[in-house]
Amino acid sequence: MAATSHPLATATALDVLRRGGNAVDAAIAAVAVLGVVEPHMTGIGGDCFAILSDKDGKLTGLNGSGRAPMAASLDRLLDQGTTEIGPDSVHAVTVPGAVAAWQKLLSEHGTWSLADALAPAIAYAEDGFPITPRVGADWAEEAPRLARDKGAAKHFLVDGAAPAVGSVHSLPALAETLRRIAEEGPKGFYEGPVAEEIVATLAARGGWMSLDDLAAMEPTSEVPITTDYRGYTVAELPPNGQGLTALILLNILEHFDLAGLDPLGPERFHLEMEAARIAYACRDAYIADPSAMTETVEALLSSRYSERLADGIDPGRRGERPAASDLVPDADTVYLTVVDSDRRAISLINSVYHGFGSGIVTEKSGIALQNRGACFVVQKGHPNTIDAGKRPMHTIIPGFVTKDGAPFMSFGVMGGAYQPCGHAHFLTNMVDYGMDVQAALDCPRLFWDDANGPLSAETTIPKATLTDLAARGHEVTMAASPHGGGQAIRIDKDTGVLIGGSDPRKDGCAIGF
Repeated sequence: MAATSHPLATATALDVLRRGGNAVDAAIAAVAVLGVVEPHMTGIGGDCFAILSDKDGKLTGLNGSGRAPMAASLDRLLDQGTTEIGPDSVHAVTVPGAVAAWQKLLSEHGTWSLADALAPAIAYAEDGFPITPRVGADWAEEAPRLARDKGAAKHFLVDGAAPAVGSVHSLPALAETLRRIAEEGPKGFYEGPVAEEIVATLAARGGWMSLDDLAAMEPTSEVPITTDYRGYTVAELPPNGQGLTALILLNILEHFDLAGLDPLGPERFHLEMEAARIAYACRDAYIADPSAMTETVEALLSSRYSERLADGIDPGRRGERPAASDLVPDADTVYLTVVDSDRRAISLINSVYHGFGSGIVTEKSGIALQNRGACFVVQKGHPNTIDAGKRPMHTIIPGFVTKDGAPFMSFGVMGGAYQPCGHAHFLTNMVDYGMDVQAALDCPRLFWDDANGPLSAETTIPKATLTDLAARGHEVTMAASPHGGGQAIRIDKDTGVLIGGSDPRKDGCAIGF
């Protein structure tokens, strides 16, 4: 079974599985296609994270996030008068990690070559692909931003506008770049003409990235971190990702009887939002490149710590919490999961962060460069401040669940800063309220644009719930667009059946055979 955010990617994954490829082969082929057909969400200019499970539930992880240039430093930015790294800043562009991550996953866990896995993406980039409704809507919103960059306008606009829904769009320059990578491997991206163009494109805008920075890109293998939630073991990747935030949030929620509450009622959403605001305060204070963190994962996941955090929640009133966050909750990302016939599973997420990343696109090679460096803070003494060769705190997080030592579910929820809250919301829908995979994804969502500001409610949340939340001290507004997306595949070990779901907030689907 495969579940992705786009039908063409799901179809690609299934084709790989039918041709004898395993889950990892299928996932890399699918995510490469997503980098073509959802170019605002993901691509070779972004980063990649994954959690893998074998049939016995043994988990391994991969961190494919890139680093700040070695020439970057806090003092250098401060000397320029820079107090924050905006999403359009050239200093927001970190080394893209996706291509190196894909190769590492295939080399260590797959059976296909990178060239074979990239073939479907090359075909769609060269021959064209239809613009689906959600992709078209998102793309149109980004058109003014794309028009400001010569490369972006060249590759991603048609006569100055986003391609229309139902039209066929091609990316011939990106096809050539993917073909070079297929022929030369990651060196075709991190060295040679493509790398030289990336460096020159950024240097022309005052950027500090060098050829050595690109050539040094190396994904790292990781041991997932876990917490127990009502008998289920929930796994996330360790920092620099924000998966730890989801585990802290679940630890707080376990102190409350959610199952006795209406899943769409004010009590449930109040507790979830208050617990989330506390968990995100922990994230903003502590999560960074592991070498710079001032608190350990173990301390932040301890039972004493979660009990103390839970004790700070008033079930009847919104609290005042130092939970400010300037990370965009609806940043652009793709998540996918694949489970093969041997019950090997992969939970994979790939992103350029904001729509089309930094909005800086290389003219010849057609690469939209990510803006993950916008997650750095420009503040002396903060663990997540920018520095040479440092990874920023990262929002994209794949998830996995085991039960009694066996693989139970591969899952992920998209949506920038929303993701930890999305993980907790999805899992509590299943564990506390008994929803199936699809219903748990469908369930209405509530979040914020700023943790200290108003809540942003999807239109399907009952009005009575919103009225009650207001009475508890929450300011509530209606969300202009849905919160995130998501996919999941549950492995029923008793029947051998795979149960998949794909979020209706995106264009994708879950299909198995």
